[in-house]
Amino acid sequence: MLEWLTAPFAYDFMSRAIMCATLIGAVCALLSCFVTLKGLSLMGDALSHAVVPGVAIAWWAGWPLTLAAFITGLLAVGAMGVVRRHTALKGDAVIGVVFTAFLALGLVIVSLNPAGVQLSTILFGNLLGIGDGQALQLMLMSLGCVLAIGLCWKDLRLVCFDERHAWCIGLPVRRLNALLLALLSLMTVAGLQAVGALLVMAMLITPGATAWLVSHRLGHMLCLAPVCGGGSAFLGSWLSFHTNTSVGGTIVLLQTGLFLVVLMISSCLGRRRTRRMVAAVEATS
Repeated sequence: MLEWLTAPFAYDFMSRAIMCATLIGAVCALLSCFVTLKGLSLMGDALSHAVVPGVAIAWWAGWPLTLAAFITGLLAVGAMGVVRRHTALKGDAVIGVVFTAFLALGLVIVSLNPAGVQLSTILFGNLLGIGDGQALQLMLMSLGCVLAIGLCWKDLRLVCFDERHAWCIGLPVRRLNALLLALLSLMTVAGLQAVGALLVMAMLITPGATAWLVSHRLGHMLCLAPVCGGGSAFLGSWLSFHTNTSVGGTIVLLQTGLFLVVLMISSCLGRRRTRRMVAAVEATS
């Protein structure tokens, strides 16, 4: 039994994959609390597709994948800001126009050099193929994200809950929003290498949504979400070894399953609480 439990750790590539998945899952979950509260889910989903041109160009030209994808994400965010300032279009329409254009550009680049770009790796990730250098990059990116959140979480909290009040007390709201989008781009690139462009948003939304079902206090969410995200990533990576299934798919299914369990429990507790309140009102009337 013990040998079966520890079997994945007998392989260096699997140990490295589990470590990276757990780290990315926990840090993405930390950021997902702000994504959930700020309503950036659509933006994050679009970013996960908008970085495709950067990944394709990096593979084609032999550039660092992480840097190219991150720059592409920032360019996409900047392009969205320009279009929104110069048109009367709503945010969701701007996101749809800009980020689908970036995705289309990425697909065109891939088609120009199909042998040099692994489209399946872009879409589904390649967690088991991460080397020591890439693992170090992911650790530095995750550390940078955690440090930024740790230094600015109080200001980010106010911007997420009441942006107008943040303006009134003189907080640099535009810079904080830009920081949040930059961190979202950064962790989108990190998650891209783990679960791919199609599933990365699950790691940036589901843990925060699960924590929100348990508590609406940001402090509690920041404690619960990394446990949900990191734990699901660890267990999903370990389980995929024994079931011979997709690592990213297994991780996301576990996160979704946990969300559904918490949703059912919170719904039952909510109904009980409502019945008690109704009974108390009837007893006093």
